Amino acid sequence: MKPVGKPGRTGELMPVEVALARLLALAEAAPIRDTESVLLAASAGRVLAHDLISSLDLPPWPNSAMDGYALNVADWSGEPLAVSQRIFAGAAPEPLAPGTCARIFTGAPVPEGADCVEMQENVQVQADGRVAFTQALHAGQNIRPQGQETTIGEVVLSAGTRLGPVEQGLAASLGCATLQVIRRVKVAVLSTGDELVEPGQPLGPGQIYNSNRVLLCSWLTRLGCEVVDAGILPDDLPATRQRLGELSAVDLILSTGGVSVGEADYLGVALREEGELALWKLAIKPGKPLTCGHFRGVPVIGLPGNPASTLVTFAMLARPYLLRRQGVQAVEPLKFQVPAGFVWPKPGNRREYLRGRLEQGRALIYKNQSSGVLRSAAWADGLVEVLEERTLVEGDWVGFIPLSEVLG
Repeated sequence: MKPVGKPGRTGELMPVEVALARLLALAEAAPIRDTESVLLAASAGRVLAHDLISSLDLPPWPNSAMDGYALNVADWSGEPLAVSQRIFAGAAPEPLAPGTCARIFTGAPVPEGADCVEMQENVQVQADGRVAFTQALHAGQNIRPQGQETTIGEVVLSAGTRLGPVEQGLAASLGCATLQVIRRVKVAVLSTGDELVEPGQPLGPGQIYNSNRVLLCSWLTRLGCEVVDAGILPDDLPATRQRLGELSAVDLILSTGGVSVGEADYLGVALREEGELALWKLAIKPGKPLTCGHFRGVPVIGLPGNPASTLVTFAMLARPYLLRRQGVQAVEPLKFQVPAGFVWPKPGNRREYLRGRLEQGRALIYKNQSSGVLRSAAWADGLVEVLEERTLVEGDWVGFIPLSEVLG
C-alpha cells in the first residue's frame, strides 16, 4: 500500500473529508478480487461480485392484482356474463371462452383473451351464477403486465451491491440458489496497552477491561469480515514488531491504542520504522490520533484506544475503507438534518461526532461526551455531527447519522 500524499506536518490536523478520500483511494488501490459462490440463504452482508442479470421476465406472464373476475372489455356490452372457469394462483388457465368471464384470484395468470380484471367488490353474482359488472371497465385494469418488474437481460443488482434481506429476496425471485460474492475481508484485531485485561480475568492495579476487542470483533462480523483475534499487545516495541510481522496473511491489521504521541505508543513508531504512514492526526473529535499506513506491505489502521473514539473512527473511516475494498461504492452512511435540542456555545477546530438520540424530532446529546465513555453510545441511537468552528442554539440544524446505518 503506497501513501496518498503526505500525512501533514506536525501540528496540522487533516480534515475528515480529506482523510476519508485518502482511505478510499488506498482501498481502491488494493481491491479484494477473489470471489466465491455461496448459498443464497448464507449471502447476507456479502458483496455481489458480478452484475445479477435477469434470466426471466418478472412476472413471467400477466397476472391478476385482485381477487375478482377476468373478462374481455370489447366482448362485453353491459350484460351479465357466465363464469366459464376458475383460476387460482399456480394454475394454467384455458383461453377465455367468448362471451364469458373467469373467476380469478390474486397472482393467478390472466387467461388468453382477457384484458381486464374487475375486483369482486364491484360485481353482483346473479341467482343463475352469472356475474353483473356495475362499474365502468377498461383494458389493463387490475392486471400486472408481463415484465412489469424486470425483463430478460436486465441488470437487476450491480456488482458491488451489499446483500441484505431485500436483495436476497429479489435474487430468490429470479430463481438464484447461489450467488457469486467477493470473499470475506480478513481483518486482524489487536489491542495495545499493559493496562488492558480481558473480561473474566482479575484486574490488577491500574488495569481496565478491554472493551474495544469485543466491540470491533462483533462489528466486523456483522460487516461480513473474517476476524482474526490477535489479542493484546504489551507496551513494548520489539513485541509490537514481532506481532505485526506475524499477521502478514491478513488484508488489514486493525488496532486500538498505541497511535498517539505518548512514550508507550509503539504502533506508530513501528509503522514509521518499517512501513509508511498515509495519514495521521485528524480534525475529528473524538479520534484525533487515528493512523493509517502499512507494515511490511500489510495495510494497518490504528484507531485511538478510548472506546468512544474507537467507535466514531471505525464508523466514519474504517468501515467505509473495508466496504470499498470489496467494491462497494455507496460507503458513506445516511445523514439527515434535524434541529438541535441542545446548546453548543464553544466552537472547536475539529469536527465533532456527539453521541445522541432523537426525541420528538430533535437531537439530544448524552450528558458526558468524554472519549472514554462508551455508555454514551449505548444510550444513543445516532451520531450528531457538529462542524468545525460552529456554535449552536436550540433549533439550529445539525447532521444526524443513525447508528443503524453504521453498525451493520
